[in-house]
Amino acid sequence: MSKRTLIVAVVTVWALVLAGAVGIGIVLLGGDDSDDRDPATPRASDPATPEGPDGRSLEDFYAQKITWTRCDDDECGTLDVPIDYQNPGAGSIKLAVERRRATGDRIGSLVVNPGGPGAPGTDTAKDADFYFADALRSSYDIVGFDPRGTGDSAPVDCLSDDALDAYVAADPDPDTPEEVETAKENSQEFWSGCQARSGAVGGHVSTVEAARDMDVLRAALEEDQLDYFGFSYGTRLGATYAELFPDKVGRMVLDGAVDPSLSPRDGALSQAKGFETALRSYLQSCVDDGDCFLGDSVDAGLKTIKDLLAEIDATPLKTSDTEGRELTVGLAFYGLILPLYSKDNWPYLDDGLKEALDGDGSTLLQLSDFYGSRVNGAYTDNSLEAISVINCLDDPWSITPDEVPAQFPDFEKASPTFGDVFAWGLTACNGIPFTSTDEPDLKIDGSGAAPIVVLGTTRDPATPYAEAVAMAEQLDSAVLVSRDGDGHTAYNKANSCVDDAVHAYLIDGTVPQDGLTC
Repeated sequence: MSKRTLIVAVVTVWALVLAGAVGIGIVLLGGDDSDDRDPATPRASDPATPEGPDGRSLEDFYAQKITWTRCDDDECGTLDVPIDYQNPGAGSIKLAVERRRATGDRIGSLVVNPGGPGAPGTDTAKDADFYFADALRSSYDIVGFDPRGTGDSAPVDCLSDDALDAYVAADPDPDTPEEVETAKENSQEFWSGCQARSGAVGGHVSTVEAARDMDVLRAALEEDQLDYFGFSYGTRLGATYAELFPDKVGRMVLDGAVDPSLSPRDGALSQAKGFETALRSYLQSCVDDGDCFLGDSVDAGLKTIKDLLAEIDATPLKTSDTEGRELTVGLAFYGLILPLYSKDNWPYLDDGLKEALDGDGSTLLQLSDFYGSRVNGAYTDNSLEAISVINCLDDPWSITPDEVPAQFPDFEKASPTFGDVFAWGLTACNGIPFTSTDEPDLKIDGSGAAPIVVLGTTRDPATPYAEAVAMAEQLDSAVLVSRDGDGHTAYNKANSCVDDAVHAYLIDGTVPQDGLTC
């Protein structure tokens, strides 16, 4: 099973920040095996060093032009942005940018973001043929950038790869005093590591600052308005841009939308319910196909999976991993939820669960590694760390471990299978050493923006459909397009109704009918 043959939709888990392991929001791409990048290339061990004070004004940053150089089939460059928009002359960081040129009659630049927070956006341009249909690639330069703190854009760093391995493998639902103490120690180690290894960058990777970066990028691309396609967390980033720069919004599509008004607790409850819905849909399909190996009903299948996780919690499973790693319950959790992002990946979940029931954790371990961008013993990006820093910088609210049990009833009602894990996730921001300086509590309505197309999928696990409805209601100029289906995000999922509506808007400027159901 190669990374290129694991077909996974654009992924985000913007509120999934767990106590034992970092919540992960990354992109795993599928297709053929033509990608010639070295999958074993590890992430940089140290974040980029910000340039020192230079006295530049914000206008100076806006006046820059990107110097493009050839990189495989694309063009690559860097964008200088202030490390602190409240003090633009205090220093700068460089953002990685990648552009796939339009193949036909060019309309302009389409800036894209795959989600996360933490996913490198340059990969979205690199893999534009996976994300976008020919019609869009013909009409637009696809421009991806690594948001500040991610990928090759002054990446935050918190743990060594070995320490990150242990962090991810830890029990995300600690149920003994010893496990609770380990969770506390892991959190302390994570945040102290972020402060030591990331420095000043760690306090300047908020969504608001990333949205400000997008406007500098718009200017550097010599575009009067920003045409934008954001997936998952990228919808939050796009909506934030619309609030900050409504007069600069061009044609904007927000797919797999999040509700920007949700508190961390309500967001976690929403997502717990979403993953439970997705798991039940997977099990219903298994039962409907006949002779389901997990049980003869959805409830029976849920019991089988819960019992399996309990067994793995007690005794990790052996695997064929060359490093001798076992499948812990933390790794099993990520291996279980990853295939729920796309119906195309349910067969991988079949394989992983069948093996695990026979005592072999190999496939679930592989799936967990894909989720964490771990390849050949190294992490190829910093998405595991970036998601926590960005989420907690945006909203540092959290509870203490002692307060978690009181949350169980609500979370177990939302998700009998995953609820306790999501409840423990509410402790994730305990001890964050950074404080945002740039409007983290921005109220978003995008008043004055051009029409914004919001896409939602009815059984989306990571960004439940109700959140797309909420975002469309909150953005003054939004129209909602709904896909009735499984998996995360709606565009380019073999639904011509959705795709035609998106293409008519982005290419021709025809705004879809609000409430269109596909």
